[in-house]
Amino acid sequence: MPEPQPVSRFEVADRAALPDDLRERYDAVEEKSGFLPNVFAALAHRPDEARAFFAHHDALMDKDTPGLSQAEREVVVVATSAANDCLYCVVAHGAIARIRARDPYLADQVAVDWRKAPVGPRMHAVLEVAVRLATDPAAVVPADLDTLRGHGLTEDDLWDLGAIVSFFAMSNRLAHWAAIPPNPEFFLLGRVPRG
Repeated sequence: MPEPQPVSRFEVADRAALPDDLRERYDAVEEKSGFLPNVFAALAHRPDEARAFFAHHDALMDKDTPGLSQAEREVVVVATSAANDCLYCVVAHGAIARIRARDPYLADQVAVDWRKAPVGPRMHAVLEVAVRLATDPAAVVPADLDTLRGHGLTEDDLWDLGAIVSFFAMSNRLAHWAAIPPNPEFFLLGRVPRG
C-alpha cells in the first residue's frame, strides 16, 4: 500500500472545531458512505466557502430533470473533469456515476474517451457541448444549445448543464490547487454489488 497522501496543501481544520452545521453534515456524509471524502476535509478550513460550495453542488446535482438524470449529471462531471485532468473529481464522481447509473463500466469509458463511450445520441451531444464548454468556452455557440434542445433538453436542463460544467471547472481547479487526492474508497465503489 502506498503511503497516504496529505488531504490538502493547505491547513485541514480540526473537525471537532467546525461549526455545528458543517460538523453535522460531515458526520452524516461519513455515516452514509463509510468515509469522509477528502474534498470535505480540504474545504473545511473556510466554513463559509464550504457551506456555499456544498449548497451549490447539491442544488445542481441532487435532482432529476427530463433532460438530465442524476446519473447523467455525474457522467458530465466525469467527462469534463477528465478533460481538465482532475484525478480527484474523475475518481470521486466516477464512483457516484457507477452507483447512480448502476453500470460498473460507464464512468471509466467516459473518463478515457467519452466519444467512444456507450451512450446514446442525446448524451453524446450533451457531452460534446459540455466538454467544449469545459475546455474552450468561447467555442460554444447558440447552435450548440439548439442542438441540445433538439435532443429534448429544456431551458432548465440547458442552464443546469452550463452551471454543472462551470461549477466543476472551479472544483477541478481547486482540487488541483490544493492537491486533493481521491479517497481510496472511491476506487472500488459501484464496481461490485454490495455484499
